[in-house]
Amino acid sequence: MVRMLLAEDQHVIREALVALLGLAPDIEVVASVESGHAAVAAALVHRPDVAVLDVDMPGKIDGLDAAGELRAKLPQCRTLILTGHGKPGHLRRALASQVDGFVLKTASPEELTAAIRKVARGERVLDPLLASTAWNLADNPLTPREVEVLRLVADGSEPPEIAGQLFLGAGTVRNYITATVAKLNARNRTDAVRVASEAGWI
Repeated sequence: MVRMLLAEDQHVIREALVALLGLAPDIEVVASVESGHAAVAAALVHRPDVAVLDVDMPGKIDGLDAAGELRAKLPQCRTLILTGHGKPGHLRRALASQVDGFVLKTASPEELTAAIRKVARGERVLDPLLASTAWNLADNPLTPREVEVLRLVADGSEPPEIAGQLFLGAGTVRNYITATVAKLNARNRTDAVRVASEAGWI
């Protein structure tokens, strides 16, 4: 029996997946949560064999961050990323986090359950086309600090607020934003957020 944890922030989708996976005779859903933070906490309690994690979830810890934390804190729990977006940048982050599988939400129920079983057996599950795209994608041109600043911009923070949160000068924050816009060939900081988000860099 494969013990599985599901993390998906959309309630209807989460409940539908729980019901669907409950039909598989060899899969038991031991926990169902709505955020990356809750996924890590629940995994440490229930110790599932596989954690199926949506990429985009609310809070500071998304599915890929949660996968990284689970690898560090509960290495015997394998991770399968489930997402509605086949963004190459997300896939690159997933590979960097050493996830065991990456499946789109367009997969059939049979494909999803098969992926869970494969991951539980120690196999890797990865869409070949997405893997090829990710391999050819340019690396993130932003520094870790630029990523940090742009994430706060994406959350709606203004330079003075970002400066306070990161213990930087407001001018320094503006310089980071200017450099980020230039590196991404963006029109402005809003466009930079879009470009970096679509690439999976923030």
